[in-house]
Amino acid sequence: MNTIKTPRHCGVVGFQPVTASLADLIGVEHVTVAAAARTFLTGEDLDTLRQLAQEPVEFLPAAFLERQEALLDRVGTRVVPPASGSPVRGASTVMFNAATKSAQSPVSAVGWFRVGEDGRLRLISKSEHYHAPLGHGFPGYALLERARRLGIPNATHNNTRGQITRLLEEELVRVGNGLAADDRTGLDRVLAANDPYVVNRVLNLETGSLACEAALKMILARFYAVEPGGAAPRYHGRTPVLLVMGNDDGELQANYHGTTILAQTMRGMWPALLAKLDAAGICRVCPIRPNNTADLEAAFARWDRGATKVAGFFHEIVMMNYGGRLLTPEFLQRAYALCRAHDVPTVCDEIQSCLWHPDLFMFREWGLTPTFVAVGKGFPGGEYPASRLLFSAAMDSLPLFGALVTNGQEELASLAYLITMRWAQANAAVTRTVGDYYEARLREFGAAHAAQITAIEGRRHMTTLYFRDLNAAKRFAGHLNDRGLDASAQVYKADCPPVVLTKIPLISTPVVVDFILDRMNEAIGA
Repeated sequence: MNTIKTPRHCGVVGFQPVTASLADLIGVEHVTVAAAARTFLTGEDLDTLRQLAQEPVEFLPAAFLERQEALLDRVGTRVVPPASGSPVRGASTVMFNAATKSAQSPVSAVGWFRVGEDGRLRLISKSEHYHAPLGHGFPGYALLERARRLGIPNATHNNTRGQITRLLEEELVRVGNGLAADDRTGLDRVLAANDPYVVNRVLNLETGSLACEAALKMILARFYAVEPGGAAPRYHGRTPVLLVMGNDDGELQANYHGTTILAQTMRGMWPALLAKLDAAGICRVCPIRPNNTADLEAAFARWDRGATKVAGFFHEIVMMNYGGRLLTPEFLQRAYALCRAHDVPTVCDEIQSCLWHPDLFMFREWGLTPTFVAVGKGFPGGEYPASRLLFSAAMDSLPLFGALVTNGQEELASLAYLITMRWAQANAAVTRTVGDYYEARLREFGAAHAAQITAIEGRRHMTTLYFRDLNAAKRFAGHLNDRGLDASAQVYKADCPPVVLTKIPLISTPVVVDFILDRMNEAIGA
């Protein structure tokens, strides 16, 4: 067996300490008024509440990580008795019941770890499928409890967007445009722009599906009136053609932009419905093979003329539902150049990659200027379901009820975003280093086992291993699962490459990386 021998790192990686109070994040004046209002409503002591709002919280104490590293050797073992009694079946669908693994269902979780109903300790090496980027029980989220103590409510409505939510909207625009934290002049300039390639509007939604659906609605509003009686849309009378990422055979099944019905047709579901939409000239979907510029050129030459019009280009950067395939900067930059030349909006779906990138948005490293950017539950760290759609003011065309959800403006969900962003921005250099180290070790591992592993895809913390056959991928993932690591072979698509997916938390240290690679070496030998 060819086993890599890399010296194990020791000690705690040098994350930058982040300490902040509620007042630091949302403003002294706001928390002062909230404290006074709470005192009026409940009779609680005002000075106590003010002190609570001003008291700093350490986001990731060294002792927290030291305890985490001390538990690594217990991963895969039973650390508490299993849940007793008859298992509860629930009342879900046939398909959900078939996929449920109740032994792994959490009874308690902290940081990198989850203890399942079977009493075993597991390492969340897929970050609970992307929405726990800072692990479980991130200490910085204690500020959420402080906000609750002040009586700051989570539930608001679309016409009562609170200050925390409005503050987050500006912060997302600032970061999305690469502006410095103190560049208020630059932010005001961006907010006033009407450039289709500057994102300066934010819709607050609940799920990534709704974020992508909102982008699709604004694209279709250029072809079809949203409400009766309005002016004819810009491309009225032409058939919109949506460009999406296809698989290597040029079919639709590789992309994933949510579970709404039109988004599902874009990935090849509801084929009879899609065929009728196409035949009636209502809408067409055209797949582009990954990193294939010839497909791009051909699509624009064929569909951006006459009765048809290329309506939008939807893409991820890391295609986590197609083996973690990484789209190259050269391919996407060419796509964006064509879209700019043909007045075609671009939709960068960063539901998977957002926050895992040191710039918080991966499109910035790739040098892209999207019209829409969808981000998801990574930002609120799994504390709340909360997606956001950043987009250009030039596409701000929907009526009030065009794209909204009742719970989209939740104040504490917005605060969770701000907490996560504060830590992630302060530690961008460290997470980049750890992510590069993880990717490098996986590439070294893949090269050492080239007889079984054909490629390493993805980027940094979100990296996948391609196997020569699906059975080998399943056995490898199964061995990791047995040893307490979350890893999965992507088997739910018949045409998907045989891959094993990983997505380690941003708070992972090099010690975690070495631990995972040690377990992978055991699995490849088994």
